[in-house]
Amino acid sequence: MKLTPKQQKFADEYIKTGNATQSAIEAGYSKKYANTNAPKLLQNTTLKQYIERCMTDIASNRVMSYTEAVELLTSIARGEEKETVVVATPVSVEKVEKEADLKTRISALKEILKRYPNNDKLIEQQIRKLSAEADIAQKKAELLSGNNGDITININPFEEDI
Repeated sequence: MKLTPKQQKFADEYIKTGNATQSAIEAGYSKKYANTNAPKLLQNTTLKQYIERCMTDIASNRVMSYTEAVELLTSIARGEEKETVVVATPVSVEKVEKEADLKTRISALKEILKRYPNNDKLIEQQIRKLSAEADIAQKKAELLSGNNGDITININPFEEDI
């Protein structure tokens, strides 16, 4: 059995608002009819099935599928996914697109590998090594930029006073 155009409009409005009376009025039913019979419309088997089917579709479209999740993780791991960062310059503030840093990419790889039960121990060790190298590189960058909060004084005993 198919829905009439008015029933279809009612169901679509009900899905949006959850208010049977208002949905019936929006669908073209009279206010008097809507006030007394809107709940009865919801008991119509065909209407009920249509509403349930639509709600299931809406719910499934809002949840990321397994494949979508792995595809997103893969694009992050490959450096294809870009993020917008705000960079301050001496003159202004700019938005810049950049790929994920090495730590984020390694995390994405780890998440992907968790989904494959036969993942190799060698691969796990290589990822651990890459993580350690990323940590070392980050610490070196912090030391070179002076972001560690320590004050460093270099004294050269061979330097002459000028």
